[in-house]
Amino acid sequence: MVTTVATGLNFSLQKGELGAIVGVNGIGKSTLLRTLGKVQRKLSGTISLNDKRLKNYAALELASTLSIVLTEPLVSKNLTVQELIALGRQPYTNWIGKLSKKDISKIQEAIALIDLEGLKTKKCYELSDGQLQRVMIARALAQDTSIILLDEPTSHLDLHHKVQILKLLKRIAHRTQKTILFTSHEIEMAIQLCDKILIMNKDGHEFGEPSKLIKKQSFESLFPSDILKFDAKTASFKIIK
Repeated sequence: MVTTVATGLNFSLQKGELGAIVGVNGIGKSTLLRTLGKVQRKLSGTISLNDKRLKNYAALELASTLSIVLTEPLVSKNLTVQELIALGRQPYTNWIGKLSKKDISKIQEAIALIDLEGLKTKKCYELSDGQLQRVMIARALAQDTSIILLDEPTSHLDLHHKVQILKLLKRIAHRTQKTILFTSHEIEMAIQLCDKILIMNKDGHEFGEPSKLIKKQSFESLFPSDILKFDAKTASFKIIK
């Protein structure tokens, strides 16, 4: 049985932009992200990447253009940090997986950008959730794609590490001119840090710059008004007592 979770979606992101997909549980955020990453098939419509239909991309071609960080657990946490990051170079290595000088350079660049030099020899099972999330982002960076998709990159992290990860994503997008899109429940953080936000709800969707969405009162309808109220002045949700 096929269930349609969202229709009429129409939005675009440009180079160097950080975007978020927000909405309540079950609204289809992860489904949309996985569809954009060609992890699962779309039901209808078109998705274009660099003016080319997503469905026309071969696997290796797509892997050199788009990287995706999902919430699935690692198959093996016995890898070192550097070994896991090196897996991001798979689309470019030969059939025996030998790393070239360029591959090694890209791996080192990712380690330096995410500040993982002190952790690169540690096993992944020795890392905290926040550290492991940074390693997964570094692997996507080593893949050297123009687009990075992340599903709930701040899940299971405390407030400090949530902010750290999202600020890191913003810095990467603006510094490297990569397009980064992630799903999140951290709506208030997304408002503060993102260039664009896609709001998904049962009545449709809205997309744009956070400040413009606030002016349009787009966040008011996300949650039941008798439980939460969005305060446009502080860009935050207030509990109705």
